Amino acid sequence: MVSVKQVQVTFDCAKPERLARFWCEVLGYVVPSPPEGFATWDDHTRTLPPEKQDASFVCSDPTGVGPRLYFQRVPEGKVVKNRVHLCVRAGTGLVGEERLAALQAERTRLEALGAVCERVMLADGENESCIVMQDIEGNEFCLD
Repeated sequence: MVSVKQVQVTFDCAKPERLARFWCEVLGYVVPSPPEGFATWDDHTRTLPPEKQDASFVCSDPTGVGPRLYFQRVPEGKVVKNRVHLCVRAGTGLVGEERLAALQAERTRLEALGAVCERVMLADGENESCIVMQDIEGNEFCLD
């Protein structure tokens, strides 16, 4: 029996490198080194035909624990709510006001990067607080 060892999360988007760099800042991920023979990704990109430039980009967890994120350019824009979303675990182990304060601090940091707060869901006795956000291309994600 084969078991899955790694997972990659793929984002359809308009500007792969821009979105990848946003998520690097959110998650503390890194952009891999450019291919051998190129000092920068821009140097590499300039060698590609125009239709391949900014067609895709990746970032990964420098610890190797989290999934690789792959961003691919698609012609259509986002039109409906995501069916799958990322939850950024900014309040793990915290409860009540302490949790909400940690989530609000992370919200402020991410808004400075261009994220948008969609709504704050306060603790209701059954669930702890979380914040629904949108990244710079409108993809929903949660701070929980």
